[in-house]
Amino acid sequence: MQAACPCVSVPGAIGRGLKHQVSEDLKQNPRSQPQGDRTVKSAVETLNPTRVRLTVEVPFEELKDSLDAAYKKINQQVTVKGFRKGKIPARVIDQRFGRGAVLEEAVNDALPKFYTEAVNEGELNVLGQPEVDITELKDGELLAFTAEVDIRPVLEIPDYSGIEVEVDAVTVSDEDIDKSVEQLRERFASTSPVERAAQDGDVLTLDLEAKVDGEVLPDGVAQGVSYTIGSGELLDGIDEAVKGLEAGGSATFTSELKGGSAQGKEAEVKVDVTAVAARELPALDDDFAQLASEFDTLDELKADSAKRLEQMKKYDQATQAQEKVLDELLKLVEVPLPEKLLADEIQTRKHNLEHHQLGQMGLDLAKYLEIQGKSEEEFDAETKEQAEKGIKTQFILDELVNKEKLNVSQEELTEHLMRRAQSSGMSPDQFAQAVVEGGQVPMLVGEVARGKALAVVVEAATVKDSNGELIELDDEEEAEEAAESVVAAAEGTDEAKAEEKTGA
Repeated sequence: MQAACPCVSVPGAIGRGLKHQVSEDLKQNPRSQPQGDRTVKSAVETLNPTRVRLTVEVPFEELKDSLDAAYKKINQQVTVKGFRKGKIPARVIDQRFGRGAVLEEAVNDALPKFYTEAVNEGELNVLGQPEVDITELKDGELLAFTAEVDIRPVLEIPDYSGIEVEVDAVTVSDEDIDKSVEQLRERFASTSPVERAAQDGDVLTLDLEAKVDGEVLPDGVAQGVSYTIGSGELLDGIDEAVKGLEAGGSATFTSELKGGSAQGKEAEVKVDVTAVAARELPALDDDFAQLASEFDTLDELKADSAKRLEQMKKYDQATQAQEKVLDELLKLVEVPLPEKLLADEIQTRKHNLEHHQLGQMGLDLAKYLEIQGKSEEEFDAETKEQAEKGIKTQFILDELVNKEKLNVSQEELTEHLMRRAQSSGMSPDQFAQAVVEGGQVPMLVGEVARGKALAVVVEAATVKDSNGELIELDDEEEAEEAAESVVAAAEGTDEAKAEEKTGA
């Protein structure tokens, strides 16, 4: 969700009935003489807190450059017998092709300039493209038009220093440490073939064949698939089918396919076990610590695990604080929402979910809603609520950026860019190039600035943990990074949306 630059899409911007209006006006007033005030006039009418109508009157002499450009362009596009290409006099173009065609080209060329000047004169912060109507076009005398456009609402940010929130206390238990070390131990597990029936935790080599309505699917055959019993990485029901089988054993089971040409359909799946291997975990001792880390002893490895877990939980605590403070801030400020902007944001979020996130998982929206246990009405209401929160978040934090006079340094922008590149799976150079080519540098600057604004509010707020202890987010850089993450989540600036904006 970004505010569009104050420009008019040409030719659609003047669109409705211009050719007809030009020709009709010329019939009534073939060539009026310039008269009256020669100054461009513009006025702003507020239609509601988020929409205005600009009324602009342009003396005809202000169109001279655009008229000259129109004649020159038409000159390059047409051929008239007796004249060299590009050397056709204006009067001949008027006679052969009509003055209306020239005026239409000139107005299309001039309109964005006069619209932009009116926006700047009115000191408007516009959103999206305007709806433009030509209200009067008198050849040699006057061009008048109106432009309706959404604007950012004017917000009053109240004192936010009274915000109080509670977050989870940071505690690292022995169980947490043991679980962390066990996960590391799993990474260093080895396998060895066994001649016995398969059991939980064994690594199997499988051949699979799926049939629907008795026919083998074109993409329903796979060989040499490695699968760990209990991992849940393949089809539902496979664990029960293969447990108890030895190498060379086979079984058949029924399961709903999660992807492929018959996604969502019930299939009869034949599974052949070609090998069974037992996983062997390394002994939990000093030798393991030396194998899996830079530490000499298991106690040192556990101490380091405890330290890392504490850092992670502190970051999670900071993120929780940012989220809760943002929610409280949103309650303090009344934010009128532009209807079209809200509708566009809802559509964008639906598009990103369907074509990016769900597409990567091999799901469609109907299947996703079935898995989530939601109706389409519930999904639409939830999406609307998220979109409203995203727009309000951007409006309020942008206002705070201005109020607090926050700036974004090149170093801060670079660090943010590198984090976004990592989340998108691109190298920093590739991501930076995509951002520049897509004209999205202002978008990234805005994200960093809004993260800083939220961090300012959190700093002013009172944050306590569940034990009643006052929490100080001492690491400013980490706090701002957490704030950027929270803002991105609220605004829906996820990886899929970032890819779409940068064209990645």
